[in-house]
Amino acid sequence: MRRMLLAAAAVLSLAPAAARAQSKTGTAVGQFLLIEPSARVAAMGNAGVALGDGIQSVYYNPGGLGGFLGFEAGFTHSEWLAGISYDYAAAVLPVAGIGDFFGSVTVLNSGDISVRTVDRPLGTGEKFSVTDLALGFGYGRAFSEKLSAGVQLNFVQETIWHTSMKTATLNVGAAYRMSEDGLRIGASISNYGALARFGGRDLAIQYDNDPDRYGDNSALPGERLTDSFPLPVLFRVGAAMPVKTGNRSRALFAADASHPSDNTENVSAGAEWTWMNTLSLRAGYQNLFMEDSETGPTLGAGAQGHFGEHGFSLDYAWADHGRLDQTHRLTFVVALR
Repeated sequence: MRRMLLAAAAVLSLAPAAARAQSKTGTAVGQFLLIEPSARVAAMGNAGVALGDGIQSVYYNPGGLGGFLGFEAGFTHSEWLAGISYDYAAAVLPVAGIGDFFGSVTVLNSGDISVRTVDRPLGTGEKFSVTDLALGFGYGRAFSEKLSAGVQLNFVQETIWHTSMKTATLNVGAAYRMSEDGLRIGASISNYGALARFGGRDLAIQYDNDPDRYGDNSALPGERLTDSFPLPVLFRVGAAMPVKTGNRSRALFAADASHPSDNTENVSAGAEWTWMNTLSLRAGYQNLFMEDSETGPTLGAGAQGHFGEHGFSLDYAWADHGRLDQTHRLTFVVALR
């Protein structure tokens, strides 16, 4: 019994070291789901889980649904890394007495890429592309003047030439506002779903069941089976605090703590200064304390205005990605009252 206890103690003492030595970085599919679409929030270091004030915050927390006064739509375009194109469109339709209904479309496209082989390294003359698509449908409502909650279901597809992966994910979140101009807190879970696997005609092969046997069918149709991989589940919790800085200006400070399933915990923070509800300047830092992170400072600006009772905003964000260069986002939002 004594030897068994000593052996168990030795195993338990080694377990934390073994756990620390393992890394899940790069083990999840659907990484495009982690690209933040909002230029406004991206300029604030992507600290958006507690904002809850417009369509640009719904991606970070479906709990932001529930307080819309009218139809609102947003459109984002980004020249992503390595010439990849990213586009996002979303709309919210509030229904009196029922809640807010949300829909979104996300598209990531690599553009045409030349097919190259070992025998023809300069190209075969064929072209292929990598395309990622996500369709989101959400609903949320305010349960009181302070508390709101929401849920979003996403259909996700990744396509590489003639091979694709399809799955579904779930986002849930809640937001709480202490007062109209007081502290805001929020929490959300994004991309919760089942394991996903690639399949398609690019994985088709010809199979010889017994290469040493003659006279049988040596070209049986077969298919390579890929492993199943998890999705990048992300848990966020954060706070935001508006501060009046003058008769015509105000500031907003936000910070998020994130726990991703395929990376290390990190913190993002940012600030926004707005003058006369017309011009905004923003700055932030994303993924602090993340191991081997290539992200860092963010900057941006935005302009807001009205035409009649309706409103609009145009926002720009710049983000540093270290050795991967930099990215730019542009978001246009229109709100109909």
